[in-house]
Amino acid sequence: MRLRLAVTAMLPLLALAACGTSTSSEGAGPTRTVKHAMGETKVPMNPQRVVVLDTDKIDTMVSLGLTPVGAAQAQENQSWPKYLGSALAATKPVGTLQQLNIEAIMALKPDLILGTKFRQAAFYDKLSKIAPTVFTERVGITWKENFLLDAEALGKQDQAKQLMSAYETRAKEIGAKFSKLQVGIVRFMPTEIRIYGPESFSGIVVGDSGIPRPQAQQLAEQDDKRFGKLSQENIAKADADVVFYTAYGEAAAKSQASVTGGPLWKNLKAVKDGNAHNVDDEVWMLGIGVTAAGKILDDLDKYLTPLV
Repeated sequence: MRLRLAVTAMLPLLALAACGTSTSSEGAGPTRTVKHAMGETKVPMNPQRVVVLDTDKIDTMVSLGLTPVGAAQAQENQSWPKYLGSALAATKPVGTLQQLNIEAIMALKPDLILGTKFRQAAFYDKLSKIAPTVFTERVGITWKENFLLDAEALGKQDQAKQLMSAYETRAKEIGAKFSKLQVGIVRFMPTEIRIYGPESFSGIVVGDSGIPRPQAQQLAEQDDKRFGKLSQENIAKADADVVFYTAYGEAAAKSQASVTGGPLWKNLKAVKDGNAHNVDDEVWMLGIGVTAAGKILDDLDKYLTPLV
């Protein structure tokens, strides 16, 4: 009788202790160890419920034929990328890239979380208690390395290598046709205008193709060669044989309309020649993955072919 009473008294304590333990599925089955920006993590051999916390990882999942159960969205573009079609129809939003909704992530009961130290280092400890968490170091400039690391965590590294090889081969084939043209890349932000350099995602894709960039957009005088800031007065630095431009969100689209409707923009050679093209920001700037890179190549082929 005393034993039964003792066991009964312990049950609430056991339940309380269980509530306080990590919900992480690490170690719940066969695992692999993945080295990443925050250390080493044991991940499931075949993760089924993946939450991704940056736009490149959304592209990665879909490129590999997978669907995340949850994903963070860009602050100025809180919708799923249209270029990925209906692949994300069942995916749930879990906040924005810098402001994650931890409760929403926990509710999805993920068995793997993919994020980036650059944006989400402060969340890592909380996330790793929910599920095994793998972080890449940076975004943009290391997009190829990130793709392969995320694919490793997903158990799809061989497939990822094949996709990357096919992309790089196609980039060279397309670029070989346009070696005498220069391409400019401009992005309108809510409060500024940027030209994108050789270490940005879209700049790397153009670089992989071998298509030249204007000297001003090489950003040789900067340590950070991802982008440089422009004013309307020096918008001439955006010029090239062909200019591709995008806008990040509604406020930026209004700024874009104001600038492109003005005389300084209209005086650019590319604009005068009809070779300035408003392209998809989700692809050129936010995609940061192999599928988005392929669609940038599509745009290059489409808009440059008539000029050769």
